[in-house]
Amino acid sequence: TIVAFFYGTAPDNRGRFLARILAQGDDWLEHTHDFIQWLFPLSEPSGSNPNAPLLDTQTMAAFHADARLRGRMRDALARMLSFYGLREKDDRIAKAANWNDRMDNWFTQSTHNDLRITRILRSLCLLGLRDDATKLNACLLQLAKTEGDCGTDDETLAYWRGALGR
Repeated sequence: TIVAFFYGTAPDNRGRFLARILAQGDDWLEHTHDFIQWLFPLSEPSGSNPNAPLLDTQTMAAFHADARLRGRMRDALARMLSFYGLREKDDRIAKAANWNDRMDNWFTQSTHNDLRITRILRSLCLLGLRDDATKLNACLLQLAKTEGDCGTDDETLAYWRGALGR
């Protein structure tokens, strides 16, 4: 199910294809809570979307073996980075031009986006994109250290650090 979704040959449980989700605006991404589990699947059930598919060893192996699947996952990551006001630049992740517009939505206070970011980090690692997860984690920790408006608490930062180790 997850592989077909990323190949674009099957929709999620709500009939949405990957390309349609990635084309949605920031407001839709903020207020829709049942897509992130499809973009960044994990092997355990989601409390907010019990209909989301779970990773199994075959799916993880498919992503590790197929650069096209990992490329689609990177497309999903790029969309979420933009949502957070971040972008990949010079083989690292950093603030984007829309940082000031987006940071108040997640960075200056604890929100559901903290959990989304933890999911993203863990999923990237499980599906063969550990380098991308490491770059995102480094960016997040650096922002927490250097940006004065950080509302991310120590517990969340610990989850983000730990997400790479699972």
